[in-house]
Amino acid sequence: MISLEGAGLTYPGPPAVTALLPCDLEVHQGDFVTVVGPSGSGKSTFLNIVGLLDSPTQGRYRLSGVDTGQLGDATRSALRGRRIGFVFQAFHLLPHRTAAENVQLALVYRRVARRERADRARELLARVGLGHRADALPTTLSGGERQRVAIARALVGTPSVLLCDEPTGNLDTATSEQVLGLLEELNSDGVTIVVITHDPSVAARGTRTLSIRDGVLTEPQARRGHV
Repeated sequence: MISLEGAGLTYPGPPAVTALLPCDLEVHQGDFVTVVGPSGSGKSTFLNIVGLLDSPTQGRYRLSGVDTGQLGDATRSALRGRRIGFVFQAFHLLPHRTAAENVQLALVYRRVARRERADRARELLARVGLGHRADALPTTLSGGERQRVAIARALVGTPSVLLCDEPTGNLDTATSEQVLGLLEELNSDGVTIVVITHDPSVAARGTRTLSIRDGVLTEPQARRGHV
């Protein structure tokens, strides 16, 4: 699914700054990977590379067998739209649009018919336990409900991998548990998940945990699943 071969990223200077040192990594279909590290360690750079937002300046990144370094900008954007779903700490929902409308927006630029967009959005909201709140505005939803809407939006395009950047960062303990439980359910259904977090308790929920410190990616301990 995700293959990094000596992949690293150095921002040009002067002085040049190496944000991620060359690393090797294989993430397989159905993995639940968590990535931990202090602020400024390189977690965001790792996420940007895997999410096709940045290109490695060294090495190679293959996504589902596609060598992404050989793609032009338009093709990369199209691949990102088809294969990757994003969930962020900030929910990024439009306040004047209903939950269903927010989810539908992810399909607008794919020229999906309006009726199909509406049906797909309600299907995904039901999947994340919010079918009864499809017509609610984000301002009337709890933090956990808004994050569920964001997850439904990320899933509506049927991505191969779900990238989550501190998905529980704005949530209380009980609500965080609900969101993590949902991610585990999605993973059990076959969704490949990568979660960036600074919270050890969140990291422990993955089947694999990676660590990034000073731009160095390591896998200290493989608990279950692929190594």
